[in-house]
Amino acid sequence: MERKDVFALVATAIHDLNEELEYPTLAHVTEDTPIFGGEDSIDSLSLVRLLVDVESRLMTACSLPISLADEKAMSWHNSPYRTVGTLVDFIVSKLTNESDDGSATNENETAARAVTH
Repeated sequence: MERKDVFALVATAIHDLNEELEYPTLAHVTEDTPIFGGEDSIDSLSLVRLLVDVESRLMTACSLPISLADEKAMSWHNSPYRTVGTLVDFIVSKLTNESDDGSATNENETAARAVTH
């Protein structure tokens, strides 16, 4: 899965969530679209819903169980949930780490290694 594919997956999940939320800032998703932590961002419950949806979509697309809502990431000064671009970078990093730590199966390693910037 390439970075552009991760972006498309995240953008689709945001679009689906925004059908209910109707945030003006989420109407046209770009790399710089704010997600969480600013005045134009979504609330914490909506963030959790988005992350669960993205995890589910990643599982379907890559057959890799990826956890995006972890305590360590939540406490980072530069949160990976700030913008669409930072979330996509975080996901790409997680997919790459799944491959590097040997926890993925051979088939899934091939999918994870295909992630590029």
